[in-house]
Amino acid sequence: MRRLVIVGASLGGLRAAQSARTAGHDGGIVMVGRESHLPYTRPPLSKELLKGTQEIEDSALAVGELDVEWRLGVPATALDRERRRVHLADGTDVPYDRLIIATGCRARPWTGPGATLAGVHTLRDLEDAVALREALRSSGRLLIVGAGFIGCEVAASARELGLDVTLVDIAAHPLLPFGPELGERWAAMHRDHGVDLRLGVGIAALVGRDGRVSRAELTDGTTIEADAVLLALGSVLNTDWLAGSGLELNPGVVCDATLTTVADPDILAAGDVAAVPLALAAGAPTRVEHWTTAAEHGQLAGRNALLDPADRSAHTTPPYFWSDQYDAKIQALGCPALAERIELLEQTPEGDRWVAACVAGERMLGIVGVNAARRLPWYRRQLTSPPPLAQVRDELAADPKRLGAPAEASA
Repeated sequence: MRRLVIVGASLGGLRAAQSARTAGHDGGIVMVGRESHLPYTRPPLSKELLKGTQEIEDSALAVGELDVEWRLGVPATALDRERRRVHLADGTDVPYDRLIIATGCRARPWTGPGATLAGVHTLRDLEDAVALREALRSSGRLLIVGAGFIGCEVAASARELGLDVTLVDIAAHPLLPFGPELGERWAAMHRDHGVDLRLGVGIAALVGRDGRVSRAELTDGTTIEADAVLLALGSVLNTDWLAGSGLELNPGVVCDATLTTVADPDILAAGDVAAVPLALAAGAPTRVEHWTTAAEHGQLAGRNALLDPADRSAHTTPPYFWSDQYDAKIQALGCPALAERIELLEQTPEGDRWVAACVAGERMLGIVGVNAARRLPWYRRQLTSPPPLAQVRDELAADPKRLGAPAEASA
């Protein structure tokens, strides 16, 4: 294998290139990216960068003297597997021997009335974050539509900046994948910090004055005054360019456990676009849109791309993700969205630090913790091959380092 092409010049793509070089690849590497920037990290976009405690250059990922050909600001438009070429928007083709797809996602648009008014934002890339930061500096009232991770993080950041924040979602609670029990905690947290939280209601229209958004009309007939609006409605996979390629899209690029696409052993995928069998999900192809998974996928895909398919290693690490909101560091492991119920396992007497299990039957499928970073490594080891929940409880009862020890750790 002489030429490795990586489509997607963000975290996963960068880690793939670095990993391939570390593993000894001395042939060509071409990095194709939709954005004109060198790779940067995205978590600060809704937090430090937005609040002004970090600048644009601080978001850059360390590239060093990585020997690659950069094709930035030129998105891929099609994949020709028969000729082994990636077609680019500038009309050129990039031939490959092996290909890694790491094109990630873009913000899901809203096309209702008023969507194109000035002052209406999405948040997915660096330009989005800079534009939203400038808007918040001259705004007093921010409306956020969508109480997922991005919406909740921006709400926390905006409250720290002193803005009046209204957070709207059609769901019954914020951070929907965590379920209603934890959702009540997240809702209380935001209300305690002064967020006007409107749940079970959507946006009917955005209304402007002189071409700029000034208020929103909700589906329950109420209105909200706003100087700026953030549409945080989730994401859309950047897989349009793969239409007609013959790769299986469901909706991500379907791969085996080694990140090799099931349709082509010379093509691998990494990060948000990769649908990979997950043991905690009973082996179902699962996509994970989180920073740690993108980094791990990239590192593994870069190594595996150099090997024959039979010699490639599987990705088996349980997913991990985090979210910083106010004074709470929320960390999660595994698949909380698949849980039937939540069981509190550890908690300090003050209730400011805790760990809960996400359970189906008696099987632990995930872990959620708040301000409990030192406890998470133990749980991540458990999730590699989850023991019965009763065994976890027994081990915790004898653990002097558990939160709340020596008092009873469970709720």
